[in-house]
Amino acid sequence: AAALAAAPARAEDFAIDPVHTRIAFQVSHAGFSRPLGSFSGASGRLRFDRKDWANAQVEVRIPLSTLDLGDADWQRKILDRTFFDAEKFPEAHFVSPEVEPEGEDAALVTGNLSLHGVTRPVTLKVKLNALARHPLTFRRTAGFSATGTISRKEFGIDNWSKLVGDEVQLILEVEATRDRDHGDKDADGDDGR
Repeated sequence: AAALAAAPARAEDFAIDPVHTRIAFQVSHAGFSRPLGSFSGASGRLRFDRKDWANAQVEVRIPLSTLDLGDADWQRKILDRTFFDAEKFPEAHFVSPEVEPEGEDAALVTGNLSLHGVTRPVTLKVKLNALARHPLTFRRTAGFSATGTISRKEFGIDNWSKLVGDEVQLILEVEATRDRDHGDKDADGDDGR
C-alpha cells in the first residue's frame, strides 16, 4: 500500500475486473497434449501511467477454487493435496516490484508470485491492448495481454512428474477499470476515448 501511495501523480488507479480477467495455464500431459486450464474471479489493483511504464505497479489475487479444467473429477484432483492443496493455500498472489518498458505499449513485468506456500520471482511479457473509455460502462478501462513461464516444481508442486510436465505456460487476459474518484476525464484531460 505504501508503494502504491508513492507512485507519481500522473498514474491512474484501476481495479482488476474479475468478470473480464482470466488467467490460463498450459502444461504437458504425458507428452500427448498441452491442455488448458484457467482461473477466474481475480481481484486486485493496478497503478499505471501509459507514458511512464517504469512506475507501473500491480497486485493481483487469484482464488484457486475457480479452476476450470472442463472436468469436475480432474479439477478436484488438481485442487487437492496432490497438486495445489487449495484448502490450505486457497489463492495465488502476485505483486510486481519491477516493470521494464519494452517498446511502445509493452513491458516486462517482474513480480513475486506466491503459490502453494512458496514465493518465487516471475517475469511476464505484457502488452497494452487498449486504454480508453469502455463503450458499455463508459468507465476508463485498461486491457492487457500477458504471457510467462513458471516451473511447478519450484513451487513445491512436484507430484506425477512422469505424467504432468514441469514447465507451465501462463496466458493472461486482464481488464481493469479506473477508480471512480478520477472522474470522467483521463490524465491528459480528454474523455478517454
